Amino acid sequence: MKIKIYLYIIIITIFLFSCKKENENIDLQKQYPNILNIESVPQTCYDLSPFGFSDMGAWHAYSLPHRDSTKYYGGFCGPLIMKMYGQWSSKCIANITLKDGLTKENIDISKARAKMIYYPGKLVQILKLPSFIIKMNLIFVNNKTALINTKITNESNKDRSLILGFKGKLLLPNAYIELVDNDINIKIKDKSEYLVLNTNLKNPEVKISKDKKIYFLQEKKSFLLKSQKSKDFAITQSYFFSKEENENIQKELISNKENISQTFKDNTKRWNAYIKKSFGTKDCSIKDKKVLVKTIETLISNWRSAAGELKHDGLFPSTAYQGFYGFWSWDSWKHAVALSKFFPELAKNSILSMFDYQDDMGMVADCIYFNSKENNLRDTKAPLSAWAVWNVYENTRDTNFVKQIYPKLVKYHNWWYTYRDHNKNNVCEYGSTDGSLIAAKWESGMDNAVRFDSTQIIKNNDYAWSMNQESVDLNSYLYAEKNYLSSMSTLLKNNDFTKWKDEAQELKKIISTEFWDEETGFFYDRDINTKKLILKQQGSEGWIPLWAKIASKAQAEKVRQVILDTAKFNSRVPFPTLSADNAKFNPLSGYWRGPVWLDQAYFGIVALENYSYFNEALALKRKILDNAQGINANTPIFENYHPLTGKGLNAKHFSWSAAHLYMIIQN
Repeated sequence: MKIKIYLYIIIITIFLFSCKKENENIDLQKQYPNILNIESVPQTCYDLSPFGFSDMGAWHAYSLPHRDSTKYYGGFCGPLIMKMYGQWSSKCIANITLKDGLTKENIDISKARAKMIYYPGKLVQILKLPSFIIKMNLIFVNNKTALINTKITNESNKDRSLILGFKGKLLLPNAYIELVDNDINIKIKDKSEYLVLNTNLKNPEVKISKDKKIYFLQEKKSFLLKSQKSKDFAITQSYFFSKEENENIQKELISNKENISQTFKDNTKRWNAYIKKSFGTKDCSIKDKKVLVKTIETLISNWRSAAGELKHDGLFPSTAYQGFYGFWSWDSWKHAVALSKFFPELAKNSILSMFDYQDDMGMVADCIYFNSKENNLRDTKAPLSAWAVWNVYENTRDTNFVKQIYPKLVKYHNWWYTYRDHNKNNVCEYGSTDGSLIAAKWESGMDNAVRFDSTQIIKNNDYAWSMNQESVDLNSYLYAEKNYLSSMSTLLKNNDFTKWKDEAQELKKIISTEFWDEETGFFYDRDINTKKLILKQQGSEGWIPLWAKIASKAQAEKVRQVILDTAKFNSRVPFPTLSADNAKFNPLSGYWRGPVWLDQAYFGIVALENYSYFNEALALKRKILDNAQGINANTPIFENYHPLTGKGLNAKHFSWSAAHLYMIIQN
C-alpha cells in the first residue's frame, strides 16, 4: 500500500512539475496577435495616420501594408524616421521581387492571399501563391537596425529556378539613393542622417533611377529551390545620424543563419518577459490582458534611445503627432511608474533624461529634444519625480539609483520654494521663467483649465514669476514628494528624515484646512492675496489631496460623493477634468475643459482606494475600460476621451494614457 502511495506522489509531483515547466515555456508573444491594428500605407511623407511599430529605442518604425494594398505585398511600410519630426522615407523601401529563373518572367506577388500579423515585438507577413509561400518577419536587433528575414517555400511538386530582388521608391523630397559597397544608402540632403539597406544576397545587380528616387536590386544568378524545400534571405534596414555610427552597424548579423535564429529567439524571450512581468500572479481577465499588451506595445514603440543631445533613453508622448517628438518631464515620470513594473532600466533612464537638463538653480526643463536648442526652459511641470523614483525603487530595490538621484530631487524640491513661493508662506504657485502667463499655465500641465481663466502673472525675482493663485494639486504633489523624500532619506540613512516629515505635516495642515470648502465638499485653488477659494470650478485637482493622503476621512467621504455624482464626475467615462455641470464644460474645446485624461482618472481611482472605497474605485475602473473608445478593440490608445460619449480625442498612441491604463489594470 505504501509503495502505491509513493508512486502516486511521484506521479503527481512529475505531473505538477511538467505543468509548471509547460506554463513557463508558453510563448506569450504568439498569443496576442493584432492587439493593435497597424495596417496602413502612408500617403505622403508627413502622413502620420499609420502608426509605426518600433522597438529597442530605434528612431525608425514600420507599419504593415493593408491587405487591400496589394502593390506593397512583400515589404513593410516605411520606415518612418523620427529625428526632429516624423517623415515616412518610403511607402515601402524594400519590396521583394521574384522572377522565374528560366523564363525571366515576373512572379506577381500582388496576387497572393495575404495575412498581416502584428505580434508584440514582431511584424509578420505571410503571402500564399499557387506554388509558393513567402513568410517575412521583422524585428529590431538594436537601436539602429531592423532585421527582416524572408523564407520562401516551394509548395509545388517540382523544383523551381528563381531570381530574388528588392525594389523601393523614396517619399522623402530631400533625399536620394546611392550605392555604397552593394548597400543601398539613402542620404538626406543637408542632414547627417542615413538609412542603409544591407542584404545577404551574394552577387546583386543594382539600378538606380536618374532622379535617384527609385532603385532595383536583384541577384545576377538564379537559385534552385527544390520541391517542398525552403530558402531564407535576410535584409537589415539601419537608420543612424552619422557615418561613424554606421561603422558599428552589425553587417555580420545576416552573414550566417545561426546569428539570425538567435536574434529572433532573443526577441521572443525579451517580449515574453515584458508580458509575463505585466501579468504577474494576479488573476486577470483575458480582456484586460489584451489591454495590458496594447499598453506595452504603445510604450515600447514610443521609446527612443539616447541620441543627439538626449543623453538617456526616454519616451515620446506619441510618434503619431508631430508636436510630440521630444521628452516631457511629467510625462517621463508617469511613464516611469508603469515601466518600473516590466522594464525598470528604461524607467530609470526616463527619469534621468530629464534631470540631465536640471539647471544650477534646480529647475528641470519642461521638455527636451534631440537638438537642445529646442528645449523649453520657460517652465517646468508638476513635481512627480520623487513618486516615480520611489516606484522604481519598490520594483527594483536599487538603492544605488536612489542614492544617485536623491540630491537632484532635493535640489528640485527646494527650487519650488525658492522660485515659486511668491509670499514665502510655504505654499507654492505655478509660474514661468520668462514672465509669460501662457508658460505658467503650461507649468501646471493643465494649459487651458477653467481654474486659470482669471489668473495674472506676478514677479518673484529676476528668474521667476508666479500666477497669483496657489494651486491645491501642486501643493499636494509637494506634500507627497516630502513623504517620498523622507522614505528615501531613511533608506539612505541620512539626517533628512525628520525635516521632511515635519514639513509634510505642516503642509498637510494647511491644505486640509485652508484649501477645503465644507459646503461643497471639495478642494480648490485659492487667490494668493485674498486667500479666497476659486469656488465653482470643480476639477480633477480637487481629488489630488486624497491621492496624496492629505484629506481627513470626513473630507474624503464628501469628495467621494462629488466624484460619484453623475451630474459631475461619474460620467460615461468617469473623471472628466472639469465637472460636467460647469457652464464652461466643453470637452471638444480643448485639453482641460472636460476631457478625461487617464492620469487624472488614475489619481482619482487611487484617491478612492486610499480611503477604502474599493467597490466605488472598481466600478469606475470598469466604466473607463468598457466605455472609452477602442480600449478593448484593436484601435489606438488616445490622449484623452470625451466623458459623455467615450470618443477618443487628440493624439493617438499616447504614452501616458498607456502608462496609466497599465496602472489602472495592475492596481
